[in-house]
Amino acid sequence: MNSRQERVERRLAAILAGDVAGYSRLMEADEEGTLAALRAIRRELGDPKIAEHRGRIVKTTGDGMLVEFASVVDAVRYAVELQRAMAERNTDIPPAERIEFRIGIHQGDVIVEDGDIFGDGVNLAARLEGLADPGGICVSGRVHADVAGKLDVGFEDVGAQQVKNISRPVRVFRAQVGVPRADAETAPLLPLPDKPSLAVLPFQNMTGDAEQDYFVDGMVEEITTAISRLPWLFVIARNSSFAYKGKAVDVKQVARELGVRYVLEGSVRKSGNRVRITGQLIDAATGNHIWADRFDGALDDIFDLQDSVAANVVGAIEPRLRLSEIERASRKATENLGAYDLYLRALAQSYRNTEEGLADAIVLLRQALAIDPSYAIVLLRQALAIDPSYAPVKALVAWCRWLQRVQGWGALSDEDIAAAVRLARQALEAGRDDPDTMWQAAFALLVLAGEPAMVEAILDRALTLNPNAAMAWQAKGWVHALRNRPEAAIEAFDRALRLSPFDPLAYYALAGLATAHLVARRFDRAVEWANRALHDQSRATTAIRMKIVANAHLGRLDEGRADLRRLLAIDPGLTIARYRAPFSLHRRYLRSLT
Repeated sequence: MNSRQERVERRLAAILAGDVAGYSRLMEADEEGTLAALRAIRRELGDPKIAEHRGRIVKTTGDGMLVEFASVVDAVRYAVELQRAMAERNTDIPPAERIEFRIGIHQGDVIVEDGDIFGDGVNLAARLEGLADPGGICVSGRVHADVAGKLDVGFEDVGAQQVKNISRPVRVFRAQVGVPRADAETAPLLPLPDKPSLAVLPFQNMTGDAEQDYFVDGMVEEITTAISRLPWLFVIARNSSFAYKGKAVDVKQVARELGVRYVLEGSVRKSGNRVRITGQLIDAATGNHIWADRFDGALDDIFDLQDSVAANVVGAIEPRLRLSEIERASRKATENLGAYDLYLRALAQSYRNTEEGLADAIVLLRQALAIDPSYAIVLLRQALAIDPSYAPVKALVAWCRWLQRVQGWGALSDEDIAAAVRLARQALEAGRDDPDTMWQAAFALLVLAGEPAMVEAILDRALTLNPNAAMAWQAKGWVHALRNRPEAAIEAFDRALRLSPFDPLAYYALAGLATAHLVARRFDRAVEWANRALHDQSRATTAIRMKIVANAHLGRLDEGRADLRRLLAIDPGLTIARYRAPFSLHRRYLRSLT
């Protein structure tokens, strides 16, 4: 070994590379002003923050800087705080005159010589900086793995990128700088339920094939359905979780918005006919990863693969959730224990005999029992022409007829209604263990057949099978309202809205609340809830009808006439006789509306 080699010093470092976006343009427009502004930023903001986060400025150029940190967490924290401060500083500056930094961060081995640093780690940080947007931060996969859950910032996985002079593809994550933590914590919070709560976010489609979206989304639906069957869990409905599809999300913020403690997220990759599905369960309160795993399979039968993944995910995360909840309860002060916490502590004690063996047994048992093996694998994409006996399709047809009926979307003949009722009954017979089939068929039978007692029994069974079925709670609310039980109806509608706060069909529950308050003769409240429903869906004819009746009771005849004109514009064929016909068993309810 020669003397030159002996003097080489290496160390592991977090390397931050930054430059000014559009520097040449800024200099051309105002050379002196740009240089003065840059000096002020470095003096007032950049240098003090680097020192605060224990960084070392390796070198600066006219528009760039290279900074070394001993801790990757410090490096990312510095970058986030700098970008947030710059965004605030630029608020009142015209876009063409703003100074915006692009930042790249990598962690790797570097060579140190005369205060400078060299090597692939430095080159990679510079390439990441080139991928960042103005005001943005890009980090390598290694950085993301080390900071995940330690900072209040989300990351968007932009996949493997081929960059200049680096032979291997680099996994890149884009930091979601967002708003400062203090501002985020002022947002209204939904209270956590009195049992473990979870949201399954849309999985990322990393296959490179947009046509595989249906497979990825279908798999998430299967997982959500399977998890929802666990009665001890509060699970956010699929429609609300899918409000985040295609968006870069901060898990902690999503948890605050949905009012849950746990978030399940994942991705799907494809190579030829093989797919790899990864999932991770996160405790949003701490940012800790409770569970992570991957599943490999072939696309020969994608529905079998969806079902298999759903079963394995549920079987794997259920005991992890139990253990996480036990750990949470064990940290609480004795005087703050509730009934559920006491149950969790007792459960932990029961594990003490043969904890490992029992935990393994629970995983296997939950996999076997949590997923109903008779549950249909094929989704609603199949038509009745392909599978005439498929219960969910029959229920969906009946549901669509119900929707046509209540919204006045096209005239239904007696034959149409009779066929829908027949299909709903067949669906219930074939899908007696499928809560989604049950609530869809129940809605149809309630309105098209006027069988509230039977429908109520169906919904009770559906909610026993899946206490988190938001639409089943909606249907239960309508049964209570139509049977003159307004308070029970309000409780059911509130439960539905809490389970699925972002549901596109939430306006049905809002219209149901208007109906319940109308039945209770709280006419002002009925108008209020009807207006909320119409804000979400302007063509919600049920809400308009409730508003007309409530305004008539309040003596607001002009408002009632205006809403009647609005209703008839949507449903020109509406008559009192046509509306009353399916509700022949609800005379008491109908008398309150006339």
